[in-house]
Amino acid sequence: MAEAIIKGLTGAGSYEIRVTNRSNQAKLAQMKEDYGIIPASFMEAVKDSEIILLAVKPKDVGEVLAQAREGMKSNQLLISVAAGIPLVLLEKHLPHCPIIRAMPNTSSAVLHSMTGLVKGQSVTEENQRDVEAIFGAVGKYIWITEEQMNPLIAMSGSGPAYFYLFTEALVKAGVDMGFSQEAAENLAKETLMGAAKMLAQSGKSPGELRVAVTSPKGTTQEALNVFLEKGLEELVAQAAKACKHRAQAMEREYLG
Repeated sequence: MAEAIIKGLTGAGSYEIRVTNRSNQAKLAQMKEDYGIIPASFMEAVKDSEIILLAVKPKDVGEVLAQAREGMKSNQLLISVAAGIPLVLLEKHLPHCPIIRAMPNTSSAVLHSMTGLVKGQSVTEENQRDVEAIFGAVGKYIWITEEQMNPLIAMSGSGPAYFYLFTEALVKAGVDMGFSQEAAENLAKETLMGAAKMLAQSGKSPGELRVAVTSPKGTTQEALNVFLEKGLEELVAQAAKACKHRAQAMEREYLG
């Protein structure tokens, strides 16, 4: 996730980005070459940055914040993209700092993320504008309540993977019907990209677009009938709920 955001930001604006990576120096060197970031030690990154973006594994958040607390100033904004770590836990470690939870997705890398934002108790209007500038540069954003964060993860945080899985299935169907792997991938990708652009630009709802391409008793209707008979809508709902429940379970694990 961190690299996707960095890639998006370097392509969208003039940010001076310091990055620390204690576990993979080779990766840090590669990111310097690819994106022009400034490699830094942990405390250098903490002390020399106006805004800190915390993008570590949830299990490491407590340890990282305990170390960061030594160098952070009370007006320094922390943005956490760690799933399953609620504000109450973040603010326990940094009680005097403004903190915002953010849940982007990997489409940040191509400037098409949909990011959910939740503000903590000490967040100012200036902090909000700073965060909006960052995530507005890599896509769109929406301010939500913390209660909505796990449902948002189930929709947009994990959402890209759902579409990739569907694309894989469509490609396999194409190969099974006689296309080469390359041809099937091109057909599936361009079709889905076109459909996404129609959703974004037509001003019509998904249902309206579906009806427009579906002739009664036609080929598309036959395919859609199979999806409906197999319970696609219920399957999607179950998958989204499973994602939400896992996010809730992670919160319980880290809260103890």
